[in-house]
Amino acid sequence: MSAASQAIQATAPTRPPIPWRKMAHDAAARVVPPLIGLAIILALWQLACDRPGAMLPGPAKVVKDTWELIANPFFDHGGTDKGLFWHLYASLKRVAFGFSLSAAAGILLGVLIGQSMLAFRALDPIFQVLRTVPPLAWLPISLAAFKASDPSAIFVIFITSVWPIILNTAVGVRNIPDDYRNVARVLRLSPPEYFFRIVLPATVPYIFTGLKIGIGLSWLAIVAAEMLIGGVGIGFFIWDAWNSSLMSEIILALIYVGLVGFALDRLITAVGKKVSG
Repeated sequence: MSAASQAIQATAPTRPPIPWRKMAHDAAARVVPPLIGLAIILALWQLACDRPGAMLPGPAKVVKDTWELIANPFFDHGGTDKGLFWHLYASLKRVAFGFSLSAAAGILLGVLIGQSMLAFRALDPIFQVLRTVPPLAWLPISLAAFKASDPSAIFVIFITSVWPIILNTAVGVRNIPDDYRNVARVLRLSPPEYFFRIVLPATVPYIFTGLKIGIGLSWLAIVAAEMLIGGVGIGFFIWDAWNSSLMSEIILALIYVGLVGFALDRLITAVGKKVSG
């Protein structure tokens, strides 16, 4: 090899080695502990349900009894005889509508009571009282007002999830540094400009904390409400399975409810990081 070739090779940039081992270690550190925890829970569950006189099915029996529902979640035989996908889809549609309304109203009201001390003194005591009312206590009122199941369920979602959004947004607005407010006065920002350039960036962490709590409450509320209003939805599926003494189907539905709730929480978290990042 010539001296020139050696010089070029010596000065050529070398790519750093890909840390495959570290990446594999990090992935294992995230995945393995939950898998171990899940395996322990399933084993304890199976052992508890294998004893004589056990009232609940074990995981093996749940899978055996509900395999058709697991393998074919998309069937639709008309009416309420549908696969779990359609029940979850119907519930998620109600949650999406009701939660969107609560997010819009909650952020606007939170900004109002966070910005205006008069509005805070007038509305905060009312909000503190109303937010303690259990979700299902609103259902008879909503049924009497709307005379239909879907609007009633959406109202229950709205009235359940709006309070943490209002209160967290208000806290965020009150914690805006005075320097930001002074800059807004100097620049003579209009109310929309003040909201989008000052308030929104400063309160995003608080808003998304409220949204995360709100989406969880929305999912809890819709499952409970659907047990009473009937129709297609995961809550109705659980109640119908209870009336038919199908405990394995109830357990399967609860697992799906938990997984969907987890996914909704992670979705809001991801959107919050994207907006604030």
